Amino acid sequence: MDKKLTYADSGVDIYQEESTIGNLTGGMTYAREGLGAPMTSIGHYAGLMDFGDFALAMATDGVGSKVLIANEMKKWDTVGIDCIAMNVNDLIAIGAEPVSFVDYLAIEKHSDEFARQIGLGLAKGAEISRMSILGGETATLPEIVKGFDLAGTCLGKVDKDAIITGEKVAEGDVLVGVPSSGVHSNGYTLVRKIIENSEYSYHDPLPYDSSRTIGEELLTPTRIYMEVLDAIRKCEVHGLAHITGSGLLKLRRVSELGFDLTDPIEPPQIFRFLQKQGNVEELEMYRTFNMGMGFLLIVPPHEATKVAEIVDGKIVGRITEKGIRVKDLIIE
Repeated sequence: MDKKLTYADSGVDIYQEESTIGNLTGGMTYAREGLGAPMTSIGHYAGLMDFGDFALAMATDGVGSKVLIANEMKKWDTVGIDCIAMNVNDLIAIGAEPVSFVDYLAIEKHSDEFARQIGLGLAKGAEISRMSILGGETATLPEIVKGFDLAGTCLGKVDKDAIITGEKVAEGDVLVGVPSSGVHSNGYTLVRKIIENSEYSYHDPLPYDSSRTIGEELLTPTRIYMEVLDAIRKCEVHGLAHITGSGLLKLRRVSELGFDLTDPIEPPQIFRFLQKQGNVEELEMYRTFNMGMGFLLIVPPHEATKVAEIVDGKIVGRITEKGIRVKDLIIE
């Protein structure tokens, strides 16, 4: 393949998406006062509201076009984990502990086996997250939905003095990266474009691991980073980042200072396979995918080694004055 594929080519322009979000939220000016008053502006990983002695945190997200691969493979027992993970990890990225969850399942038609598998994944994700699923909504929308869509909303809590927004991040702080479980649930519009334009199908064995198919590898569920909460309780942590869609550009949710990743986590083989098949440039890979690092903690130097041990991660770099770099690659 001569053409270098990009996320925008596949149909997702992250910069246009930012413009859409800005127009969507621009008129949301009303804010409740007293109990339930917002404590953060729209745009962080999760929203916080005042709830007396502590703050409640909320996040909402879905699985995205990864569900199309689940349909192709007729394997739906992992996407429920993805749905919960994408929400829970956003709560953790502000220091909140997940408490409860509600899901929204939109379907084209009913299938008992499909529903059973979706339920298994949601139950497993809730168990890993140590939280309850309180209910949800199932909508049958044959004129709108082709296949299904799965999303949810998560509620968490955090003591007011334990909220981590990134305001304490300072030059010289150390970056501790935590390995991802693979592609997670982001960038799948580009992933699908790559596979569809390649010589492979989702049912073919992985070239580097014939014991698994490409589809099975791409359905590996998103890691849920509960161990980060242990690090927060035991150590001083200045900032947290959940690396999702738009890759390392997500770090701008935490700080305008610089992120210099001099020793990044080695990306799992699935990323290099996709990069080769799609002829995707390295810069585009880091602007789209997590590239093997699903979560990042920003800590003072004296805490770095201990934090890395708690989360089973590694020191990947430091906070600098400006820019986002991975070795010699300038992300921003």
